[in-house]
Amino acid sequence: MKITSMAAFNGRDIPERDRNFTAVGNAKAAIAKKGKEAVVNATVGALYDDDANLVVLDSVARTFRELSGTDFAEYAPIAGTPGFREAVRKAAFGSYEPKSYVGIVATPGGTGSISNAVDNYSCPGDRILTHNWYWGPYGNIASEQGKSLETFEMFDEEGRFNIADFEYKVSKLLRNQEHLVIILNTPASNPTGYSLSMDDWYGVKRVLDGVDLEKKVTLIIDAAYIDFAGEMDEVRAFLPVIDNLRGNILPVIAYSASKTFTMYGARCAAMLCLAHTPEVAAEFEKVCSFFARTAWSNSPRAPQTVIEKIYSDPELLKETDDERRHWRDMLLARGHAFENAAAECGLEIVPFRAGFFVTIPYKDPDALINALGKKDIFLIPVNGGVRVSVAAVAEDKCRMLPAVIKETIAELG
Repeated sequence: MKITSMAAFNGRDIPERDRNFTAVGNAKAAIAKKGKEAVVNATVGALYDDDANLVVLDSVARTFRELSGTDFAEYAPIAGTPGFREAVRKAAFGSYEPKSYVGIVATPGGTGSISNAVDNYSCPGDRILTHNWYWGPYGNIASEQGKSLETFEMFDEEGRFNIADFEYKVSKLLRNQEHLVIILNTPASNPTGYSLSMDDWYGVKRVLDGVDLEKKVTLIIDAAYIDFAGEMDEVRAFLPVIDNLRGNILPVIAYSASKTFTMYGARCAAMLCLAHTPEVAAEFEKVCSFFARTAWSNSPRAPQTVIEKIYSDPELLKETDDERRHWRDMLLARGHAFENAAAECGLEIVPFRAGFFVTIPYKDPDALINALGKKDIFLIPVNGGVRVSVAAVAEDKCRMLPAVIKETIAELG
């Protein structure tokens, strides 16, 4: 007998090929054959300049190069180095000083923060709630832990954040679960670029304030793109709202230092909770550190040391902030160029505010991806549409793309 499989799949449906990496591979092959200028590679989830080079903040790169051997080779504490924990608190909250008790645990990227929170604040068999336009790995994280994903309609018929369906799904799930984990990807969500408005946040607070006090809700804010979504204080205006929820609601911010400091491969993030009591904050650090020890042990020390050094030097911090502001403004201009061009040609897009991505709803994403690929335009398929990375495409191409996508949709019929 020939044995062709040894893995215990445990009910998981794991595809032979990842659709996203297939799209990325096709784009790279086209570039190798025809050159960068002839190809639109809007697949990449990282920030590139107008010449299609990865953006790395000079101040961050220089600080990396200045690290000593001990700075990067020594193990970091599981919850993060003390200097990093202090620095990442400032990075995540900006000028806002929380009134709650703050717990902090370092993670290797924002994905680690989300996986850790889902593991510790939900039970086997639970359903995790998020919006129907969501980053695909949310579902993988849930299924890997014996849980599943439930979605609410992100937008109503008027294109507004759908508080009514959010409220319905929260109520529905809490009829059968004692714990509920909610993931909201904002500001500048992946894949839509939508950011919850203050009215949206007041609606979320109203819904959560109505939850039975016997139930426990963990609200994960996946804030991976927060520092490229607008002015630092403006994009953090929601913090006082989540800092004023009732004691049975635990906000957890998944903050991606990898993205904020343009060091994606260094895998550096933190999860920060806002707890009503010091006991809950201490418990957060204990259980999340325990999960980390069993999953990845400790997070890389080098990027933690870089961020600590940046925040301990006011001149270096100003240089880093100024650099990021320059690239952020370039990204915002690209996104609005795409948005305006889409409006001019009548291309429907999912409501957009800022960030790395714009999404076009379409019934057959793979068909549209293939048709655009024949025109040397490469996008990422998502459930219900296709995603354009404006982070990876120059402004002139962002202005050109909507008309070509509109034309291609018309050709598909």
